[in-house]
Amino acid sequence: MRITSLLLLLALPTFPSSAADEPKPGEWKAGVAVQVITPEQSMWMAGYANRTKPAEGKLTDLYVKALALEDPHGGRLVLLTSDLVGIPRSLSEPVAEEVQKRTGLPRERLMLTVSHTHCGPVLRDSLRTMYDMPPEEAAKIGPYTDKLKGWMVDVIGRALNDLKPARLSFGKGTARFAVNRRKPTAKGFINAANPEGPVDHAVPVLRVDGPDGRPRAIVFGYACHNTTLSFYQWCGDYAGFAQQNIEAKHPGATALFWTGCGADANPLPRGTVELCKKYGRELADAVEDTLASRLTPIIGASAAKYATIALPFDKLPSRAQWEMERHSKQHMVRNRAERYLQMLDRGEKIDNQYRYYPTQVWQLGELTWIALGGEVVVDYSLRLQRELGRDHPLWIAGYANDVMAYIPSLRVLKEGGYEGDTSMVPYGMPAKWGPEIEEKIVAKVHELAKALQPVKRP
Repeated sequence: MRITSLLLLLALPTFPSSAADEPKPGEWKAGVAVQVITPEQSMWMAGYANRTKPAEGKLTDLYVKALALEDPHGGRLVLLTSDLVGIPRSLSEPVAEEVQKRTGLPRERLMLTVSHTHCGPVLRDSLRTMYDMPPEEAAKIGPYTDKLKGWMVDVIGRALNDLKPARLSFGKGTARFAVNRRKPTAKGFINAANPEGPVDHAVPVLRVDGPDGRPRAIVFGYACHNTTLSFYQWCGDYAGFAQQNIEAKHPGATALFWTGCGADANPLPRGTVELCKKYGRELADAVEDTLASRLTPIIGASAAKYATIALPFDKLPSRAQWEMERHSKQHMVRNRAERYLQMLDRGEKIDNQYRYYPTQVWQLGELTWIALGGEVVVDYSLRLQRELGRDHPLWIAGYANDVMAYIPSLRVLKEGGYEGDTSMVPYGMPAKWGPEIEEKIVAKVHELAKALQPVKRP
């Protein structure tokens, strides 16, 4: 009988320790909350200047999702993900202030990210000069943005109220559908496939297990534009389908997606729902492969730093230049010129810098997670991985906390093209960035990373 019992024990399936071991007292806690943000009425869609009408229904719902974490020493962090093209500072800062007022969560411990889907709604102050819409459509944007603020604050609060014992682990997979989109030609750089250009195919994955060993949350990122689709239906694009696939394989778990430094990468080819679902499956498969591998447990405490810096513009246009652009055939150029001419007419000075560029660094055990504002090109990820990712695992999110413009590297700035120059027009910025931009951002990231307290062991 003892031999039979031993054989039965040997025949039982074994599980990786990251999934089977129950959390111990004093370890991490986690909470999750989800809110649908699909507009209830038809609205103008964000991300493309050539749209001529509002949305005509939905292919998928849009969401904001929050993951709250509490380390063994009581330090809390909250990640918010969203199916939006970008979050402007005029939204992110009031959200952060209200969250701190209600919950005590400091600004540095709240990371606000977007999927950068181009099938979501226009927000107030986001891509402010891009759109050519009738007044009745523009009138819908403010009320929706105000409602969105309330949803964000609420979902963050609910996640913090949902904290339960958890086990955290992380890894990294690979998905290869992102292609560099800056193609060099005799007339300069154009938006087209450049297979030889730099790209980041990494898929960072964070697994958050509950006491039963099953995932409660699966967080993942990818450095690529969420622009497979350009039609007139609400949709989370490939990132939305990836989250759907992951949640279908893990009932009860919430999948959360953030965008990396993919401002100069597109999902190629693109343009159909079939391709969109294909890329979503490929990204979800990369996550699943990572979950099935040996993940690294997060042990220790958390730390966070947040700072804003001023980024200078290049030479500002003269009033004569604005007067000339006022008569442009392109509505974006006209909109921007009218904005700055009105400022000059009111006697206001056009600022020669953007004063609130956000940089953020989190430490979760041995994992360092950097979050940069704006549409960040891949050069920042590649450089920071070389400089800061040698000794410890490093993740880098773009499109975080404030999406005010494209953020080119010095290389891209010198090359010009959309990411380095003309993208400043739809964002309503007065000029392209000055050549100091890359060094200022990287120096601040180094400063914040160095200032983090050493990892504490429980």
